[in-house]
Amino acid sequence: MAAPSNRSTGKRNVSKERIGFIGVGLMGHGMAKNIVEKGWPLTVMGHRNREPVEDLKRRGAEEARTPKELAERSDIVLLCVTGAPQVQAVLTGPDGLAAAGRPLLVIDCSTSDPSVTTRLAEELAPKGITLIDAPLGRTPVDAEAGQLDVMVGGPDEVVERARPVLEAFSGRIIRTGPVGTGHTMKLLNNFLSMGYAALYAEALALGGKVGLTPQVFDSVIQGGRMDCGFYQTFRRYVIEGDRNAHKFTLRNGLKDVSYLAALANSVGLANPVGAAVRNSYALAVGTGHGDDYVPMLTDVVAKQNGIG
Repeated sequence: MAAPSNRSTGKRNVSKERIGFIGVGLMGHGMAKNIVEKGWPLTVMGHRNREPVEDLKRRGAEEARTPKELAERSDIVLLCVTGAPQVQAVLTGPDGLAAAGRPLLVIDCSTSDPSVTTRLAEELAPKGITLIDAPLGRTPVDAEAGQLDVMVGGPDEVVERARPVLEAFSGRIIRTGPVGTGHTMKLLNNFLSMGYAALYAEALALGGKVGLTPQVFDSVIQGGRMDCGFYQTFRRYVIEGDRNAHKFTLRNGLKDVSYLAALANSVGLANPVGAAVRNSYALAVGTGHGDDYVPMLTDVVAKQNGIG
């Protein structure tokens, strides 16, 4: 194999660049699996859950102990961590990616605060690190299948370099504009999805109060104008009891709508619906349900209303 390019910008090399991946959790494992199985040299960082790491090593990946060590073995690094504090720690911590002192292209696939993303991109550029944002749409099932939606913010030439890697695990790649716009679009997308869940949960609770079963509710919504892909995974828990149908925690939902609230505040936008949606998730997390998945918001709302 030809030697990989160490450039952080410019046209992509025809050879396979060395890929680092930090965050091989629910979404990250499927993404990393597709990367290594499609021929990219892959190094992953240790994760508290050893199972996905060991699985990726069996498929040909190597493991690094720290972000710095991973950076030393990589040309492009993908991040799929919880949020802005974790992204910043991985990039600028004592053993962070920047501590390796070498050029890198970093693709942040986390759902993060756009203002932090743009600040980090500016701070890291003089160190030879190019940061772009590429948050994700769809579910861990789609990650395993290589069919995620990716919203990419960054300069054209950098996005073109990143594109072959993104194509390894995506079905759609949507350009959003400059750095930070991918994370902004992701917050809007998650506001809609978390809002749908809050609406469904309250509608089901109200229906239950007046004697309409979830099955009746579902028979009207499914196949009608209010049906959508999100509802299809949501209903699989409510109607079929599939706890793993939509593996996105209420705690993460609260994080994302809190980022949205901060964004709205920063531009002086009144967002009363966003505030109401955030309160639904704050209630769920505050009553001990943060690690439950989003469709289980129905149980929290029902319990608060004396149903079930």
